[in-house]
Amino acid sequence: MFISRSARLRYEGTMKKVVNHIVAGLVSALALAPGAAGAMPFGVPKAPPSAIVQVAGDCRAIGQQKAAEYGGVLADVRIEQRSGRAVCVGVVIVSGKNGERGQRIPFEEPL
Repeated sequence: MFISRSARLRYEGTMKKVVNHIVAGLVSALALAPGAAGAMPFGVPKAPPSAIVQVAGDCRAIGQQKAAEYGGVLADVRIEQRSGRAVCVGVVIVSGKNGERGQRIPFEEPL
């Protein structure tokens, strides 16, 4: 089969572009792959999940201590970042006496 020189050059140029696109796609896919991200020397270090769970558990324990201290029930507890530091913030509800309304006591405790 005879192909003219200009058609052959167009075909070869097109094939080079296709191959370049495939190679670029593979390289970017490998760079973005989850397994490769951990092997790259540059990246955001990830904290172990156990550290996060430990802090959350400590905050809940602090809330339980505050509830026992006030003689109430722990209604809400969470961790907040304030000025770059972790703070345990929560609310204890103490029931009222003689039909009075209960008291809402907020607390903050640095971790």
